[in-house]
Amino acid sequence: MAALFGARVRRLRTAAGLTQAELGARTHVVSTRITQIERVSGAKPTLELARALDAALGADDLLVELWPYVYREAFPDWSRRFMEYSERAVVIRQYAAHVVPGLLQTKDYARAVLKVGRTLSGEEQLAERVALRMGRQERLSAPDRPELWLVLDEAVLRRPVGGLPVMREQLARLLTAGSESHITVQVLPFDQGEHEVMGGSLTVLTLPDGSEIAYTEGAHYGQLIEDPDEVRRFSLTYDRLRAAALPPLMSLDMIRSVREDNHRGANVPSRSERRRVAQEQLQQSRGGRLRGGGRRIPRRRPRP
Repeated sequence: MAALFGARVRRLRTAAGLTQAELGARTHVVSTRITQIERVSGAKPTLELARALDAALGADDLLVELWPYVYREAFPDWSRRFMEYSERAVVIRQYAAHVVPGLLQTKDYARAVLKVGRTLSGEEQLAERVALRMGRQERLSAPDRPELWLVLDEAVLRRPVGGLPVMREQLARLLTAGSESHITVQVLPFDQGEHEVMGGSLTVLTLPDGSEIAYTEGAHYGQLIEDPDEVRRFSLTYDRLRAAALPPLMSLDMIRSVREDNHRGANVPSRSERRRVAQEQLQQSRGGRLRGGGRRIPRRRPRP
């Protein structure tokens, strides 16, 4: 992709009758930087430079649209393949143990999460990573948007990533997303105890042909699973997590309660209460797709 980007820059520059030095002057970089881009040597172009090149060459956003693919080449092969699968998926099922998944992160929350990356080289790279993450969220509003199902560990709600104001905004984003027809949000409460994915996160993707891909991730590693038998096991694991989590409407109430209580705590319904609600939902659904229901979690009374 870097070679394609460089070839496009060279072709557009030639068509515009510009030398490398002239294009460099228009984009506020030295001519050798243009040479590096065209010959695919040196550092990859930044998003800011891609935008400047686009404007200087009248490329109608062609270079900006190519840039994310160039940028991804810096990621390990398994990570790039997971991103490619994600863009094609018709159903995305995710369990998040520590942070809100990227598809539903606010800009400030994403910035706080990405800022602690071990491979971060500076403010410019941070801005690029945030922009790339925000760009991927556009898929959720596209005509071919996927069905998204999230199970969030309760720790995701309790950890004030970026500080309380940022976290309150992020929780509000989850509430908005959870009310959309193609997005389901559930919370796995602490009282469920141990489970098979403790310490990491899990994503199961369903592709247009019906096949599935799984991806597990820890703090500093990730693993793409493509073997059908292994993927089926991870899919079953995800279904168990989903069954153990609060029903969708109860989950949204818990998110709302955590947000309003400013992270001091929220009421979690007992297991017997959850079983009762699940039975009511099963009777009401009559075999249909279950999205949520049940009584709302009573809000805590103000402390005296």
